Amino acid sequence: MAEYRLETPLKDEDVEKLEIGDTVYLSGVIYTARDAAHKRLVDLIKKGKVLPFDIKGAVIYYVGPAPAKPGHPIGSAGPTTSYRMDPYAPILLDHGLKGMIGKGPRSKEVIDAMVKNKAVYFAATGGAAALIASSVISAEVIAYEDLGTEAIRKLIVKDFPCIVANDIHGDDMYKKGVEKFLARNKA
Repeated sequence: MAEYRLETPLKDEDVEKLEIGDTVYLSGVIYTARDAAHKRLVDLIKKGKVLPFDIKGAVIYYVGPAPAKPGHPIGSAGPTTSYRMDPYAPILLDHGLKGMIGKGPRSKEVIDAMVKNKAVYFAATGGAAALIASSVISAEVIAYEDLGTEAIRKLIVKDFPCIVANDIHGDDMYKKGVEKFLARNKA
């Protein structure tokens, strides 16, 4: 397992070297969106309309952050369960999304779309919401303010910590972890 520092937007050459289990520190712009925002983004794509941000090379973090305390750009920002975005992720990946951050395993359809589009899924550590928030330099709502904490935010991050859970080869950290556990317990 390797360690990488990557700048967004991500390019093919950035994600081609990543393998499951690698630690990645992201810097640059990432966007927040959960299921309600994902539905709106996909509806825009289906209508041929422009998205509220450039999705090419983008990374979306599945989070509904807590309100910011005075002097902080964002409150606690722990990852949400990713499977709720699975119905929408393949379409966004087909339109240029390069990275997603959340927690928990992804569907076969999403993994296949990551392979097809050379994209990755990063796991952020649940329970480390305050640590994750400390890597956020600024946060600005850029779309769907009516969704409250689930509005789309543009975050500028420095060394945002995550782990590659699914790579461009279709490898799955969640599946391999279970296989390792079961093999160890059979012995």
